[in-house]
Amino acid sequence: MISYKESLKILKETDALLEGHFILSSGLHSAKYVQCAQLMRKPWEAYKICSSLVEKISKEFSDIDLILTPAIGGIVVGYEIGRILKKETVFCERVENKLVLRRDFQIKKNSNVLIVEDVITTGKSSLECSDLVLSSNANIIGYACIIDRSSGKSKINGKIISQVAIDIPSYTKENIPESLLKIKAVKPGSRGL
Repeated sequence: MISYKESLKILKETDALLEGHFILSSGLHSAKYVQCAQLMRKPWEAYKICSSLVEKISKEFSDIDLILTPAIGGIVVGYEIGRILKKETVFCERVENKLVLRRDFQIKKNSNVLIVEDVITTGKSSLECSDLVLSSNANIIGYACIIDRSSGKSKINGKIISQVAIDIPSYTKENIPESLLKIKAVKPGSRGL
């Protein structure tokens, strides 16, 4: 298992963890931005993070039947976790602004499902995945992610296993710190910004 410090180093070196002035998909501002897609473009580095996360998952959850991940950010992470654990892995996609199962993917009744994401912030996508699991009469055994930046503020009612938990403060437009105002704001991300 790799350390927290080594994990942060990999995330920074792959540009998965950036510093600057960012406008998040929520509209809030932050001095740090997480984009795990940058990590996944270097599979040899992603493998180090994912295999370490698998060690943590294996210590917490012993009876996983299926891994479910939201598209797009979680697909590669879920695939890698599923490959290492040798577990079936499926993803859901957003159709008309709602996550649904497509491509003949199914969640079997009474199966034990681990929901895997790249990053958990508000928990919105994970909770939408939870709805799919529950509507299939299956069991949510927990959640796993590379980076948990929720700081305990997500509405997820279950155990979150992460490789790295980071508290990244965010600010409303009216409360941006002076030091952040001196940096040009950029809108990164994948939700249409």
